[in-house]
Amino acid sequence: MLYALMFHSDPGVLERASAAELEAVTAEYQELVRDPRCVQAARLHPPETATCVRVVDGRTLISDGPFADTKEVLGGLCVFQAADLDEALEFASRVPAARMGGAVEIRPVVLS
Repeated sequence: MLYALMFHSDPGVLERASAAELEAVTAEYQELVRDPRCVQAARLHPPETATCVRVVDGRTLISDGPFADTKEVLGGLCVFQAADLDEALEFASRVPAARMGGAVEIRPVVLS
């Protein structure tokens, strides 16, 4: 089964890290991406670069920034092939964001 793992992090956590910490975290993410069960992964630019589109009463509304103001921001995502949720949970527990004040949201992917 495919799972989407969405990496939510505390804003600024990487900016506050030392060069050595940043290098170690980067290496951990690269190792996760090299896992053959990782189908696709991407790091996202900061929320300030986001653009939101809504259609209300037939009018397209465009705004800068994320939809909601939250404590955590979506920093990246991964599509992961796992036999079951337990396997996806094990993989998610290795994502640095999960132990650095953030969280990893896991959802099964619906294929049409």
